[in-house]
Amino acid sequence: MNIQQRPYDHPDAVKLEEEVQQEYIERYNGQGDTTPLDPAMFRPPGGLFLIAYDERERPVASGAWRSQDENGEGYADGDAELKRMYVRPESRGLGLARRILAVLEDDARAAGRRRMVLETGTQQPEAIGLYLSCGYTPTEKFGHFREYEDSRCFAKPLGR
Repeated sequence: MNIQQRPYDHPDAVKLEEEVQQEYIERYNGQGDTTPLDPAMFRPPGGLFLIAYDERERPVASGAWRSQDENGEGYADGDAELKRMYVRPESRGLGLARRILAVLEDDARAAGRRRMVLETGTQQPEAIGLYLSCGYTPTEKFGHFREYEDSRCFAKPLGR
């Protein structure tokens, strides 16, 4: 697999975004992720958007982080928020999400971020399992979905 930095509005990113939104709609009874996102949020040094390509140069996975600081939504100064982790169904089980996550954590750490935070939901048990196995622990709810009962938030110190 080949992991490449791409802009959030790159055509491959747009295609993967459409797919992940469809998966959210299926898992959450018709609701996609309505978090307001802008491509500028994922531009270095304040963020990063990655796409993994297979041996035929097809986009098969994505992941990103964006800077967050205390803003009244439960974030802390120095947070990096994980966004748009997605692996196409036919590419799951190959360790892609784990590899992308490690690159994102390293990049956020290098950018001076102190903690990686993420929000997922109860209808994504595979994601919860991945994050727990990578050292994330439950934390107080934050962000766009903090009032939703099926929302789950996790955090991991990035250290130095």
